[in-house]
Amino acid sequence: MIAAAILLPLCACGPDPIDPQTQVGANPPLPEPHQYLLPPMHVSKAVGWKDGETPQVASGLAIKALATGLKNPRSILVLPNGDILVAESGGPNPPVNRPKEIIMGWLERKSHSAETPGQRITLLRDADGDGVPEQRSILLDKQNSPFGMALVGNDLYVAETDAVMRYPYKTGETTITEPGIKLTELPAGHINHHWTKSLTASPDGTKLYAGVGSNSNITENGIDEEKDRAAIWEIDRATGAHRLYATGLRNPNGLTFEPQTKTLWCVVNERDELGPDLVPDYMTSVKDGGFYGWPYSYWGQHVDPRVMPQRPELVASAIMPDYSLSSHVAPLGMTFYTGSALPQTYQGGAFVGEHGSWDRDPLNGYKVIYVPFEGGKPAGKAQDVVTGFVTDAREARGRPVGLAVDSHGALLIADDVGGTVWRVTGARAQSQAAPGPIVR
Repeated sequence: MIAAAILLPLCACGPDPIDPQTQVGANPPLPEPHQYLLPPMHVSKAVGWKDGETPQVASGLAIKALATGLKNPRSILVLPNGDILVAESGGPNPPVNRPKEIIMGWLERKSHSAETPGQRITLLRDADGDGVPEQRSILLDKQNSPFGMALVGNDLYVAETDAVMRYPYKTGETTITEPGIKLTELPAGHINHHWTKSLTASPDGTKLYAGVGSNSNITENGIDEEKDRAAIWEIDRATGAHRLYATGLRNPNGLTFEPQTKTLWCVVNERDELGPDLVPDYMTSVKDGGFYGWPYSYWGQHVDPRVMPQRPELVASAIMPDYSLSSHVAPLGMTFYTGSALPQTYQGGAFVGEHGSWDRDPLNGYKVIYVPFEGGKPAGKAQDVVTGFVTDAREARGRPVGLAVDSHGALLIADDVGGTVWRVTGARAQSQAAPGPIVR
């Protein structure tokens, strides 16, 4: 109550928001920046799903829960034998460095699950692909905020918040008891603002790529706290040696290789506190050695006036992203689709999981979208695929995070607020599936 009372006088009136759909695509309109003493906050209250409730899906699709009762599911990895790994995870509580962070943190917590994160990796086995797992077990327990996962041969890699760990893994195992080996440390430290570390392997399996988000919105914690952050690391799988593959990416997630061109892509959470329609979050191909603007500029050479000293020589080299998702949707998951369980209209493009906004009105994101591709590039307007995560009363039943495609071609969605992994199929496939209990 006290925080809410303080919030109102401190939040200066900002510009009216534009239709967020106008910012979806290759050339989004960018209004003039607007700075605040304290940014307006419009959070959704997390309430979870009631019995019988599910998200809504586009025509020709069906959805049901693959697993419920999970403790903050954040990312998914499908193994070659069809087993599904789910990272149940949460991050550390960051220190408070500015007075306004007390209010911002209090409000943001309302939109997150009240469930204590599992800090583990759970295995689901749905061998017949009917959406009803026959087995559920804890593969790895007591992890340090696990997020990204990758399997190469008999090595399972887990990107915890401060390191990439390697575990021996044999196909079909339902639990790992041997201790992991630290392949390489990742930036964490006492602030660790963006704790999620996305992970993927190169197509030839020789390299790993880890997304390391910034330690701030816009360097308010000091530029020294950003060393080796806001970047994608390339890690040698044999030695653990690393280099910065691309920089200026405020919070890169959903790292994955486009199947046709074998090019690395990611989704990026851009900066806040410049208005309801700045800065657009985006998806982009990632160039080796590329610089994407943060913190000095956004969407190419648009200078952020808050950052001092400026770096015009870096701004001049900033690469414009491929595709805007509109502002503050908070994309955290992406996967390309080459399966056969969904209608042909979804073939070859990318699904994106949008966790949802906290600083614009009306809310933005809180859904899974599909972006069509041609020739390895986005080719058309994004389409809403899975919605209904937020009620008309601005209550969050769920919030999508990581995505994956199972061995039967169904789309899987990690929903952290809902404690659920959702499974999306074609409507016909769903109607033919045999009913059965969900393994909890």
